[in-house]
Amino acid sequence: MFLIPTSLKIGVGNGWIFMSVFLLQMTVILFLNKQAGEKSHIPAEIKRTKAEICAGYFANFIWLLTLVLSVFLPLQINTYWFYIGFFLFLFGLVILSFATFDFITTPADQVISKGVYNFSRHPMYLATFAICIGTAIACFSRLFILLTILMVVFFYIEAVAEEKYCLNKYREDYLDYINRTPRWLGVPKK
Repeated sequence: MFLIPTSLKIGVGNGWIFMSVFLLQMTVILFLNKQAGEKSHIPAEIKRTKAEICAGYFANFIWLLTLVLSVFLPLQINTYWFYIGFFLFLFGLVILSFATFDFITTPADQVISKGVYNFSRHPMYLATFAICIGTAIACFSRLFILLTILMVVFFYIEAVAEEKYCLNKYREDYLDYINRTPRWLGVPKK
């Protein structure tokens, strides 16, 4: 497991198979609920710090980089690494699927607090981490793991910015949500 992969080859059995779920998820959001696509990002007119803006760009750039890298990294099928990575990928896929459904079916003027959003304020970030780290482990790539960890640091900054935006938009409803729901994963407080 080298930091820089020595053999990069485009292949059918590569990590892109796992990472392609993101493209499917984006397509589903855009086709099933156009308003959901609009509510998925902080509006441009909202003031954010330079650090928050940079974090958003870096997180998206790293995510895109991992997507491209996955095309060239073969899955290490029939190894322990593959099975560990596959389990993490499936965990992320389940969370992403439920989070996408909850996201699409909640009106834009309401706090999303049902389903997996009851256990995590940021289940899509959580799912993205699980899918990316699962893919990285299944491909046995240190570079991919490093990029994923770096991406999560930027996701944290983004999550805090999103929470400030949601507090401003939804006020008491979002404050109640924050008080009962963990940021990443956990049992909701009653």
